Amino acid sequence: MTMKFITRALGWTRTSTGRMIALIALGASAVAWQHVASAEQAVRIPPPAQDEKAAGAHTETAVFAGGCFWGVQGVYEHVKGVNQVASGYSGGAAGTAQYETVSGGDTGHAESVSITYDPTQITYGRLLQIFFSVVHNPTELNYQGPDHGTQYRSAVFPQNAQQRAIAQAYIAQLNSAKVFSAPIVTRVEEFKGFYPAEAYHQNFLVRHPDYPYIAINDMPKIDQLKQMFPDVYRSDPVLLKASASSSAS
Repeated sequence: MTMKFITRALGWTRTSTGRMIALIALGASAVAWQHVASAEQAVRIPPPAQDEKAAGAHTETAVFAGGCFWGVQGVYEHVKGVNQVASGYSGGAAGTAQYETVSGGDTGHAESVSITYDPTQITYGRLLQIFFSVVHNPTELNYQGPDHGTQYRSAVFPQNAQQRAIAQAYIAQLNSAKVFSAPIVTRVEEFKGFYPAEAYHQNFLVRHPDYPYIAINDMPKIDQLKQMFPDVYRSDPVLLKASASSSAS
């Protein structure tokens, strides 16, 4: 059982009293988990040699999976040029896109984020550079840090042929350059739809920065983003509105 799943089992979504009990219990759990649950170290990597060329201001969508969606969403909410980020599920069917079901690991879904962005301000390739360097460790197969299972796999879900070509070329470029100590296992998968996660998952990092799982695993990534990508870092995150979290793409 992962640390994140323990937080759900202890009743984060219950009453305020229940939340306090959960946090007290998790405070003790966090100490015990310190040695096995810690933020991945960011890796400096070159930008993609192949990238999209924007023609006029418009919006595009990128869908990535890189472990627990709390941290992935939180990182991209701090990136300039990003208009909206939703946590959700991708890779499986609509009927199984619920947290408890996806947590079983056999739905085909991965915890994912859908990023709406302006390619004149930040490109798909730049989003991928952040994904591979700061967001997660792309050499871990079917897990990220303390979270294990296919629902935590590393994957990108291209929205068109150009995104697919950029992602495949970049993975090949990084593997050839041997910037990681092991081969990249990120899958470039067919996009079958994105299904927003439950409301209590949205903007989780921003709303609960002191939550033990977030403090240990994800807040360091925000600092790494600021240090490694100062030109695109934004201190005021762009938050998903409640109405947007209920729509699927």
